[in-house]
Amino acid sequence: MGVQPKLIVPGVWMLPFEIGQAYIWDWGAGLTVVDSGVVGSAEAILAAVAEMGRGLEDVREIVLTHYHDDHRGGAAELARRTGARVAAHRAEAPVIRGERPQTPPTLTDFERPIAEGVLAGMAPPDASGVGGEPRPLEVLARRLVASALPPVEVQREVEDGDAVGDVGLMVHIPGHTAGSIAVLVPALGVLFTGDTLASHEGRVIPGVFNVDRAALLDSIRQVAKLDFEVACFGHGEPVVGGAGGQVRALADTVR
Repeated sequence: MGVQPKLIVPGVWMLPFEIGQAYIWDWGAGLTVVDSGVVGSAEAILAAVAEMGRGLEDVREIVLTHYHDDHRGGAAELARRTGARVAAHRAEAPVIRGERPQTPPTLTDFERPIAEGVLAGMAPPDASGVGGEPRPLEVLARRLVASALPPVEVQREVEDGDAVGDVGLMVHIPGHTAGSIAVLVPALGVLFTGDTLASHEGRVIPGVFNVDRAALLDSIRQVAKLDFEVACFGHGEPVVGGAGGQVRALADTVR
């Protein structure tokens, strides 16, 4: 999986995968990987670490913003090869460990055609119904979340306000999933948002495919109270400069 790492701001690199992206935060004494891409992404992450002039032993922690496969897929291999501990919110950890199934999202009318396109490309071989007709969207969605990845051991279950790296903070922002988290690095003015927020054509938008849209919008209002200028999303190009202002403007309009 050839992926060219992209420097976002000094100390923060993005790895843009075909589906979603992961980030590496270099805090001097170590590296924190935020999300890990789909299965097979670990090799690209480790290649980026080497390009940064760092070694396997420098990867100290893998923070999973939530349990979806495009965020946790590479975590097991990455942890095995580096010895890094995996951190996730306590509400996500049982799913990531394979102890509990994922909760399917509740799709809005706007999200349904987007989901149909995504799921059509990800559907298992037996996704057709009787006579070759496509199964209903909800059936596909439930099949996908039920086909769990190999379990990933979570050594650290985190809560809102817990530390990460040298100066980072975990921020609990439920809605996309119950235990979705962001990582705030005040010293850099950077927020890693997971899928609670995304960007489209340079504009910050709410994330899609959420288990609880009302909770997601409340979380966006909480994020708007944070102090940051750079937003690094699970999907969409990062916003470098003025990201906090964009989120505050969004929070004033979302319903």
